[in-house]
Amino acid sequence: MRSSLSRNLFLLGVQVLLSWSAWAQELKGNKYGLKVINDPTHYQKQVSTDSSLQLVDLATIIPNIQLDIRYATANNFIGEPVYTSAKAFLRRPVAQALKKVQTELNQQGLGLKIFDAYRPYRATVYFFEKVQDTVYLAKPWEGSRHNRGCTVDLTLVNLKTGQELQMPTAYDAFTKKAHVNYSNLPALAIKNREKLKQVMTKHGFEVYSEEWWHFDYRDFKKFDLLDIRFEDLP
Repeated sequence: MRSSLSRNLFLLGVQVLLSWSAWAQELKGNKYGLKVINDPTHYQKQVSTDSSLQLVDLATIIPNIQLDIRYATANNFIGEPVYTSAKAFLRRPVAQALKKVQTELNQQGLGLKIFDAYRPYRATVYFFEKVQDTVYLAKPWEGSRHNRGCTVDLTLVNLKTGQELQMPTAYDAFTKKAHVNYSNLPALAIKNREKLKQVMTKHGFEVYSEEWWHFDYRDFKKFDLLDIRFEDLP
């Protein structure tokens, strides 16, 4: 009896050790010394124990949301497609908060257009190595908040026309006019910028000071950096 119990405990210990070893191997620092989850199996295990960690497809849970995923096209600051599909994912509680934003805006005849959401870490590395900018681009040795699935780039649209409301700049404009406190702008652009900021802040988001379109969810720090491809998300 004792022998059988000891053997079972030994086997359990081996399984735990192997599991921990695999996890540690996956999270060892990459060439930039950063720990990033890049194994879809490990990601799925996390989700199975905590559904808040799931990346959900915004098009499936937010009614009439518009998508203009620029990094799936050549219409972006590097002039070439980076994503292999034009989808937008966010962690479940972040997506639910954004759904509340959309509901409130719809009551005013407005809606959201999404330019970018979850961004695999490999894209962050590609952007930096392509452009070598640390002012407007995330550093690969720190990772992007987009890599955590808690950041979204967006704007407002008129539901009837489908057209974007006037804003200070176009998306991804690397200029001071994109800063949230820049004031030498048409009054309507400032009004629309503040409307977007107000409704997003109300539902738990914070605007990034240098980009009027960039909003981080309040709890982003508790989520891991990910490098899971869109194709590997259910």
